Amino acid sequence: MRTTYRVLAFLIAAEVVLQAAAIAYAVFGFFKFVDDGAVIDKATQESGETFEGLVGFIVHGINGSMIVPLLALVLLVVSFFAKVPGGVKWAAILFGLVAAQVLLGIFAHELPSLGAVHGLNALAVFSVALLAAHRARRVPAPVASSDPERATV
Repeated sequence: MRTTYRVLAFLIAAEVVLQAAAIAYAVFGFFKFVDDGAVIDKATQESGETFEGLVGFIVHGINGSMIVPLLALVLLVVSFFAKVPGGVKWAAILFGLVAAQVLLGIFAHELPSLGAVHGLNALAVFSVALLAAHRARRVPAPVASSDPERATV
């Protein structure tokens, strides 16, 4: 279970990297579309006209609203069985950060300044995921003491 915990934590960190790449691809594709003379308005959206990078918005949305939260939930469940020191605590913190990330992504559509917090929180998700994965590494075997009363082996 410790390995599962570690793999899930690393997967969440990798998902944050994928999220950053997807949204960057989407935004740069969007700007190129506009720079090439296109206009984005309600009529353009309803016409079904697309641009290079649109898939980045789709990947970012699906990943961020379904895949990452699912991985964080599975990590939290696994943490109860993995016997990682502090594992439940870090999985719960990560789950909370992911929940906040989803909400920030939703509400940033109405209040764009939340997008900055969304980006900063992504760094926190990435960092805590790596920390959780690091904490799940194999614990070294206890070292025998030269004092027989204090020996741990």
